[in-house]
This record gives sequence, structure tokens and C-alpha cells, in this order.
Amino acid sequence: MKYLTLLILSLFILLCCDYKTQESETNMDNEGAVDSIITDSTVESSTPTCYVERTDTNGLIVLFPNYSRIDLVCGMMPQKNNDSVILFAEAAYTGECLTEFKHFNIAGYHVSNGVKYKGYKCTRNTGAFTYYADTGTWRFCYQNYAAELDSAVAHHGAAFAQEMMIHKAEVMPIKRPDGNVNVFRALCELDGSLCIIESKASVKFGDFKSSLRQIGVTEALYLDMGSGWNHAWYRPTSDSIVELHPKYHDFCTNWITFFK
Repeated sequence: MKYLTLLILSLFILLCCDYKTQESETNMDNEGAVDSIITDSTVESSTPTCYVERTDTNGLIVLFPNYSRIDLVCGMMPQKNNDSVILFAEAAYTGECLTEFKHFNIAGYHVSNGVKYKGYKCTRNTGAFTYYADTGTWRFCYQNYAAELDSAVAHHGAAFAQEMMIHKAEVMPIKRPDGNVNVFRALCELDGSLCIIESKASVKFGDFKSSLRQIGVTEALYLDMGSGWNHAWYRPTSDSIVELHPKYHDFCTNWITFFK
């Protein structure tokens, strides 16, 4: 009887141990499944759902393009049926309202698709933006930027000159009066990223610069504006387009363009 009791007790212990082992394996499987779900969710949430993020702050519209390439497109405005274009805006000044495109009608030396062109002399140009396609890097330059334009050529990139508003987080001297009222736009560096920022309404130029500084813009290069010159559009998603300001004429000559 004593041996029978010990045998039954041993069988009971073995059964309990086997149950705990199976329970632990089941919990490990469930934990693994939960981990997989979290990982998948994290990847999905980090995948951009739109090519341009639009936020309104301090009376500004901030557009962050999720791009893979930048160019200064000259002569023909980017077309809406070109789904590789995600954002563009008029960049350098245009000298005259001509019906025929000429590179010399663009203010200052500029680089398009890795080729450097001579534009007309413009004393208002104090800075430049340069993009190096080989490395995917870019730079804002203030004064004496000729070498950087040549570097953009060597790296099959793009570049244009304009009025430098903010450089290294400091407001630069500029000929445009602070009391000038308009809807203003600039190519900017904000939190280490490239973006295009414009005022939501007509404001004083001095207030526009102050708003850029308040949100932390470290670089700001003016972009050509005014009726018709301010026409631009962007894709908030791959299958939708938002137009910024009407297109009144065909005299625009060059556009800073972001491609997906």
C-alpha cells in the first residue's frame, strides 16, 4: 500500500511538471506574438503617409517635403501629371517678362541638373542654396558662394542665388524694407531639415522674419513672390495635390523642386 501511494504521488508530480512546462511554452509563444505585433505596428506608424507635412504655427505654413532628390527646374514649370514631383516653388528672381525662356533672364549664376548657367547680375542676391546630388547633402551660403556653386556642378547638383534672410540663426542685412507687406515665402532649415515656409496671410516683412526666428529657423533664403510668381503646388499624399496661389501668367523661369 505504501509503494502504491508513492507511485501515485510520483505520477501526480510528473503530470503537474508537464502542465507547467506546457503553460510556460504557451506564454512564451503569446509573448512572442505580442512582440511581433508591436514591432509591426512601430514600423507601420513610422512609414510616412504623406510626402509633405503641413503645420500651421505663428501665422506660418511650414511644408516639409519627404524627398529623395532636389533640382532647380528651369524653363518649363513642373507638371501635375509628373507624379515624381512632390513640391516646387519659384526660386530666383526673373528679370523680364519674356515669352521665350533664357537662362540669362534668371537672377545670378545658377545650377540646374548639374550644369551651371550665367544669369543677369542682381545686387540683391546675398546668399545661395546649393544641393549636391552625389551625396544628397545641401548647404546655405552667405556671400562669396561662387565656389559652392562650382561644387554643386561637380556633384551633379543644383543651386541658385537669392536674398539671404537668416544665416546661422542670425538675421542678415537685407535691402527689402521691414514695412513691406506681402505674403512671403522662404526656403528654410528648421530642426535640421529642409522646408518651405510662407506666411498664411499678408504680413510685414519684418514680422515674417521674426516669426521664422521664433519657431527656430536657422537658415532662410527668400523665394520669389508676388502675384503669379507665388504659384506653387504640393502633394500631401501620392494621389492628391494642393495648389498654393493661382497661376496668373507664364513668365516664371525657375523652380526649386523636390522629387520623391
